[in-house]
Amino acid sequence: MKSKLLFVMPSMHCGGAEKSLISLLESLDYSKYDVDLLLFKREGTFLSKVPSEINILEAPQDYTYFDMPIKRALQSFLKENKFHLIFPRIHAGYLFKTEKNRARCDQKVWPHLSKALGTLDKEYDAAIGYLERSPIYFIIEKVNAHKKIGWIHTHYTNSGMDKMIDHPYFKELDHIVTVSDECKNSLALQFNPLLSKITVINNIVSPDIIKKMASESFKDLQINKSTLNIVTVARLCHVKGIDLAIEACKRLVEKGVSIKWHVIGTGSMEENVEYEKMVKELNLEDSFVFLGIKENPYPYLRMADIYVQPSRYEGKSIAIEEAKILAKPILITNFNSSRDQIKNGYNGMVVDVTGNDIAQGIYRLFKDEQLREEYIKNLNKESLGNEREVDKLYQILA
Repeated sequence: MKSKLLFVMPSMHCGGAEKSLISLLESLDYSKYDVDLLLFKREGTFLSKVPSEINILEAPQDYTYFDMPIKRALQSFLKENKFHLIFPRIHAGYLFKTEKNRARCDQKVWPHLSKALGTLDKEYDAAIGYLERSPIYFIIEKVNAHKKIGWIHTHYTNSGMDKMIDHPYFKELDHIVTVSDECKNSLALQFNPLLSKITVINNIVSPDIIKKMASESFKDLQINKSTLNIVTVARLCHVKGIDLAIEACKRLVEKGVSIKWHVIGTGSMEENVEYEKMVKELNLEDSFVFLGIKENPYPYLRMADIYVQPSRYEGKSIAIEEAKILAKPILITNFNSSRDQIKNGYNGMVVDVTGNDIAQGIYRLFKDEQLREEYIKNLNKESLGNEREVDKLYQILA
């Protein structure tokens, strides 16, 4: 008899955790597992990538009231006689407005949001909250499962989350999975009594699939070989250092470098507007280009002269691993888990988390062809496929 698994995620919008989930689901042995996927919002770029073997459950209808303007939500409650949700939505709205730390806001909103989410009737062998905060809280409170597994994709110390909120939930988990040794060390520092529960399962990347997809063409860019072409794949947000990348680009332009810095990804409407405004104010419209979300980013990675990850912190960046597979000269910032991904001076460059240091590092790579070739040569020596990471999950599920 097959084991019954449940994965829980907020949505399948473009992000590292969502991409990681797709890679994991593509690696599962469906002769042994029946898999359900619950999304709070059944939407996102990666939704079409979910393997056909997966049963996607109906999204909880009342969740949408916490994802719309409060006035519209309250009108709907009155119209549809959902009076029990009025005060939870008002409390959530207050937190949305007053709690500026996004991670902590999500944590504090959960007790109110949970009132809009019913429990699942089905019993599972294992339930997996595949992202920190609400997916983990959901499997603890709303799911009947023999094993409960929480997946942490971020460096907890730098995440902004309140460990006092998470601790009672983490105590209820049978296993806590994270994506790098540095992320495990961070969790151990915050939740040392739970150390025996913590396991590292690296994000799964497949060199064969990535190289095949990278060979596809694109028509929305004209690549100028005389220009330095840089690619960054990231959400447009403060954590990912997009402002630092824009500052670095400005410094390079001032040095006389002909540059096209392409950013693949998007953020909230406010963040998109903020960074577009910053680019315009610095007269970088011809040098710093927002490409938005690309279902297949790998042809753009393939054409890059340099891949840059300017993040303030990361758990373990899938985009960096993909750039390594495509043997791109890589520059990243010195976030906590950077050494889990790049050996500075061997297969890439690690610089301090400032716009000036990013610019200086790029300029050095731009001028030093021998250094770029050295990084490429060393990346080509590495064995970067890790499809068998799924075996670690099988061990947990056994």
